[in-house]
Amino acid sequence: MIKLIITKQKPNLLKNLEKYNKIFIIGCGNCATICKTGGENEVKALAEKLGDKVIGNIVIESPCNLKFLKKDLKPFMYSNAEVIVALCCGVGVQSIVEFTNKEVIPGLDTLFLGEVGIKGRFYERCRACGTCILYETGGICPISRCAKKLLNGPCGGMVNEKCEVGNYSKDCAWILIYKRLKELGRDFEKIIEVHNWQNKPGELILGD
Repeated sequence: MIKLIITKQKPNLLKNLEKYNKIFIIGCGNCATICKTGGENEVKALAEKLGDKVIGNIVIESPCNLKFLKKDLKPFMYSNAEVIVALCCGVGVQSIVEFTNKEVIPGLDTLFLGEVGIKGRFYERCRACGTCILYETGGICPISRCAKKLLNGPCGGMVNEKCEVGNYSKDCAWILIYKRLKELGRDFEKIIEVHNWQNKPGELILGD
């Protein structure tokens, strides 16, 4: 399984670009390529739709990485652009803003940190909440997989191991957690306290 940032294309992107006549497009050679939302094919398709308004485009291995941006994106490529369209995650958009100091329009919505399954399906597995409780829950995250984000479940909306959200089409995350713990020979050992969102009060900076 591959883990990556899952994105989807914004529905009103072309309308948001109507007032611009010099557009530069940046795609992502990593996550957005796998999601088929911002790779070579999607950059080419958007460029064809915008026609003569596009002054250039490039797909960078990882736009979220300033090292790759600085290596692959040269100022002369986009210097005449009125706006840059970024077909990448929100991290990539902000890296492009920081590096180019240009107006940047995100072409994708960032959805979640996900797992790539078979047949191109993407499964939400992490919301980067800052307080990992996967040991307590047997490796199944209730923040990303329980529709109500309950830290102690299941709730009264579970019927026959299915969640009421989505009309009982999905497994209850807390049933999955209890089954997994049973496989591990463990019981649910403690009540999990209310999530402390103060662990992520704003911009986090880690490292030297």
